[in-house]
Amino acid sequence: MASVDIVDVRKSFGAHPVIKGVNVEIQDGEFVILVGPSGCGKSTLLRMLAGLEHISGGEIRIGDRVVNDLPPKDRDIAMVFQNYALYPHMTVAENMAFSLKLKGASKPDIETRVKPAAEILGLTAYLDRYPRQLSGGQRQRVAMGRAIVRDPQVFLFDEPLSNLDAKLRVSMRTEIKNLHQRLTTTTVYVTHDQIEAMTMADKIVVMQDGLVEQVGAPLELYDRPNNLFVAGFIGSPAMNMLHGKLDTADPTRFLTGDGVALPVSGSRPEALGRELVYGARPESIHIGGDIPLQVVVIEPTGSESQVLGKIGATAVTCVFRERVMAKPGETIHVSIDPKAVHLFDAKSGKRLSN
Repeated sequence: MASVDIVDVRKSFGAHPVIKGVNVEIQDGEFVILVGPSGCGKSTLLRMLAGLEHISGGEIRIGDRVVNDLPPKDRDIAMVFQNYALYPHMTVAENMAFSLKLKGASKPDIETRVKPAAEILGLTAYLDRYPRQLSGGQRQRVAMGRAIVRDPQVFLFDEPLSNLDAKLRVSMRTEIKNLHQRLTTTTVYVTHDQIEAMTMADKIVVMQDGLVEQVGAPLELYDRPNNLFVAGFIGSPAMNMLHGKLDTADPTRFLTGDGVALPVSGSRPEALGRELVYGARPESIHIGGDIPLQVVVIEPTGSESQVLGKIGATAVTCVFRERVMAKPGETIHVSIDPKAVHLFDAKSGKRLSN
């Protein structure tokens, strides 16, 4: 196992920069997820870690070694790809052992590595099968097993669950997290799915347009997003955002552009006079209060109801634990927990609330 340090790393394709000076410290044994929308540079950064892309500037260290110019085979990493990349003419056991055979490992050594990995992943009964005889989840476990037998310092995962159906993604999330807890190998995982990031990571790196927007533990990013991008990206359903200003006569009230008053916790003099964005998570809105909410759509899920509505002219999403008896087109009254409110500067997008 080893730490990973990414220091002012840059990447350009011709004159077009795609990674614009990224700094990330990954501790030994951490499970770190790079997350962001398509095109933000997360997969390119992972490929540079793996040695599959040349670094235009900066430095990558794995343990105490600078690996900028090392080929992939010398970096002591193992990568799991989105498309499994299994050899169809080889059995599960042969696929898992392939990298060891290339290194000239003896048959007893291969067996002592493959069998424990198969047991960890629940593949013992499938060692003699071919990939075509396996489900998508089983194939992904074989790809993970091939990485485990190498006993690398760092695991790299490139959107490994994207090809799986929704139910299987949920179970595989649990399997991968459980695997990390058993092996405690440093892991860097790329996904565009913030639910995967929230449920699996020790630390999340949120990227946009080749830059790091925020680094932190999942709940840290959820509770204290640095800016509007992180606030809108982390959380499902997304944070509600309403534009307006603080009431100069009463700075504990936020006035939307169409005059609806919303609560704010405490006095925030630095926010007075600015154009602001008022952020409220869907679960911070509760039935009962003095804020009118026009119901547009109700989506009951059983344990809760998701209500799409409008506060003034702004569309909002609410998640209620209670049953909602109103019909679309009707108006109900809600309250917002002022302690859970986020304020952002409308121009810079930066967080103002404490």
